[in-house]
Amino acid sequence: MWKPLKNNPELDLLRKMLNRLYRDRAAFVALVVLIGLYLAVALADLLAPYSESHFDRTLAKAPPTPIYMLDEGGGLSWPYVFRYQKSYNPATFTQEFSPELDQKYYLRLFPAAEPYKLFGLIPGNIRLLGVEAPAQISLLGNDINGRDVFSRMLYGGQISLTIGFLSLFIVFPIGMVYGGLAGYFGGKVDELMMRFAEIVMSIPSFFLLIGLAAILPPGLPSTQRFALVVLILAFIGWAGLSRVIRGMVLSIKNEEFIDSSRAIGLNPFTIIVRHILPQTTSYLMVAMTLSVPGYILAESGLSFLGLGIQQPDASWGNMLKEAQDISNIIERPWMLMPGFLIFMAVLAFNVVGDAVRDILDPKSRVARR
Repeated sequence: MWKPLKNNPELDLLRKMLNRLYRDRAAFVALVVLIGLYLAVALADLLAPYSESHFDRTLAKAPPTPIYMLDEGGGLSWPYVFRYQKSYNPATFTQEFSPELDQKYYLRLFPAAEPYKLFGLIPGNIRLLGVEAPAQISLLGNDINGRDVFSRMLYGGQISLTIGFLSLFIVFPIGMVYGGLAGYFGGKVDELMMRFAEIVMSIPSFFLLIGLAAILPPGLPSTQRFALVVLILAFIGWAGLSRVIRGMVLSIKNEEFIDSSRAIGLNPFTIIVRHILPQTTSYLMVAMTLSVPGYILAESGLSFLGLGIQQPDASWGNMLKEAQDISNIIERPWMLMPGFLIFMAVLAFNVVGDAVRDILDPKSRVARR
């Protein structure tokens, strides 16, 4: 039966954490940033002006579209944009974009668009914001293929921000159970299991991923490549967690309540899962918040190196790869926006993780002072 909400220790712990995070300004701001990022990428189909695959080659490398709110007389007007016209400048040997001022294109709320399924379940065909063709609204400009950077940034975040949690769903159950069994049984079982974990930890992950990329067929869909990246990162990551859990179990298994569980005849697996591993919850909550940034950076780095998500599918890593050219950095700095979002997400996770550690382990806060 369900415990009453007022006597539920798990909810009490969650309520305590939220109250402390609310009082910590830096942690609260970081939490709001994370919630905003995840909401934005979850609602990408609604918020993005265009689909992930939409492109217009005539507007390749176009700068961000200015939005005007004043009319010719200086009065307020409904927001509008001008259509860009591309021209070639023979003096500088470059393509230039200039607005056609003869016609205004007013922004439209909830215009009809290509069909999609929000969250993969809810069918829809509207966008939050749009503009009538042939004009285009590009809040962060276009890339070299004429694709809207802002739209692809939202879709790319769905991969870059979810890969960490997907990996954790594999890493933490394996690491907890494996480390729990090793620590509980001890002796030769512990030694054998830990030696295997050390072998896994000694595998050079970077070269493993390079080898994986070499043997994968070039036309492998990004969804399958994404699944393989998740599995590889999880396969490498569980061993380190298992060693920490094993050490915690060694210190817990001799407590009186564990001896009582043995005395009433509970089997070892039940004791580990129901009585020992829950004692590691505080550490696991901190480890989860501090591990996600590593997976985000790993996926972004792999995609940047061409080993992760491939074009035309978007991720923050392969979008950042397109911006590495010095001409893009100087002339089209808006293409660096995915790198800024990676920085913000990693920083926010680290700040929240640090605050959660202080809440669950006050001794660490006192020690740092």
